[in-house]
Amino acid sequence: MKDFLNSDYGWRFALFNKMHRGRFILFFLLMMFSLLRAQVVTHVNTEKKVIALTFDGCENKHASYLDCNIVDFLTANKIPATFFLTGKFAYRNREDLKKIKNYSFFEFENHSLNHIQHMEKLPAGKFYKEVDKNQKMIKWITGKTPKYFRFPAGNYDERSLKTVEEMGLQVVHWTYASGDPDKNISCNMLENEIDSATRPGDILIFHANGRGVHTAEALPKFIKDLRAQGYTFVTLDQLMKLNISKPVALKQ
Repeated sequence: MKDFLNSDYGWRFALFNKMHRGRFILFFLLMMFSLLRAQVVTHVNTEKKVIALTFDGCENKHASYLDCNIVDFLTANKIPATFFLTGKFAYRNREDLKKIKNYSFFEFENHSLNHIQHMEKLPAGKFYKEVDKNQKMIKWITGKTPKYFRFPAGNYDERSLKTVEEMGLQVVHWTYASGDPDKNISCNMLENEIDSATRPGDILIFHANGRGVHTAEALPKFIKDLRAQGYTFVTLDQLMKLNISKPVALKQ
């Protein structure tokens, strides 16, 4: 074996083996990066007692308007929140959104242009426009370019997920559904659900388009409850940047 390795053939064999090993490692790293990137975030692993409040602003057949009771409470108490907006909703409520666009504790993200329930069934060109046109709409209204995308009704497939990520957006959904559009869920039921189900690193979802039946009423209550449990509220982007191996100092 020693003679072989010292021979011309052995040298070429070693070089060939080294080159292909390097290619294999590169392929493996690229594959792992692809797997890590292609994901829908519903929770962030952290030991810190932090959570992100997110509110969907969308409309389908009927006009919807920004719930001022929710926004006024968040604003008055400077509570960080992230709004996932559709283009139709954002345009209809553009004047109200312009009033709050400069608050550092608010973020505005992409929820598609028309809130089509099954975007994964759209032709590629129409799908692209649903995302791209809303990026431009939100940027035009708020002056900020969205970094995150939320599929309407949470429906997607591998192709649609990959397309959104190739457009430079990360898909973020929610840890558990609050159920706030359900008329059968009372204010107390909503409060109790949030109080008992929430865990560190959770991404909570509500509606700020008038569909949250008791959201505005329950919001001050469960905010108080969660703070009593030691929780701090952060924007979605702040939560996404948290790393369990590299703690981040948060101010609120």
